[in-house]
Amino acid sequence: MHMNPAYASAPRTDFADLRRLHARAVRDSVTLAQRVTPDDLTRQTPCSSWTLADLLAHMTAQHHGFAAAARGEGRESAHWAVRPLGTDPVGEYTAAAENVIAAFATVEGPDQAFALPEFSADRTFRAARAIGFHLIDYVVHSWDVARTLGLAYAPAPELLRAALPIARAVPDDDSRLAPGSAFRPGLTAGEDADNLEQILTALGRSPRWRCPELGADSGGVGCD
Repeated sequence: MHMNPAYASAPRTDFADLRRLHARAVRDSVTLAQRVTPDDLTRQTPCSSWTLADLLAHMTAQHHGFAAAARGEGRESAHWAVRPLGTDPVGEYTAAAENVIAAFATVEGPDQAFALPEFSADRTFRAARAIGFHLIDYVVHSWDVARTLGLAYAPAPELLRAALPIARAVPDDDSRLAPGSAFRPGLTAGEDADNLEQILTALGRSPRWRCPELGADSGGVGCD
């Protein structure tokens, strides 16, 4: 995910809780990824130009990149490279997920500097902000995988409460119209929208999207 670094200030979650909720978001994505079969990998995803194989490769690379950033190695571009997954894509994804959770557990505090070259080549980010970036990415990408597979996705209410202000803080400006943008312009949530639907619409995803291979065809959204 390429995210505009000009985040507005969002309410902060206690750092220990943030790491715990981040781990939950990532492990939710692992639970969904473990339902993927080889035949599923060519399915279209809510990310309009990506198959499920492309999405898993991207998610795997981001885990490795953020883990490297937590270890002080984030400026090394090789850690962020997206590579085709091998013969065991689910195993590769699971290992990468545990790698980033373990790396985040070693972070000394919320002010530790993370180098995130995909976000900015010139500045670093506080650990708390960087972990928030990764958390919101995996709440949304878990939804992407679940929708692609036609599975339910019901994150813990406390995870969604923490994720919603992060989603709302992502600038909704012309950068969302650029090719390869992480998100499309925000959509209007219904009056009765729950927290997950508010997160999705804030980031330009339609909660009604269904995988075309499952019998419905909706326009994809930008992902990167």
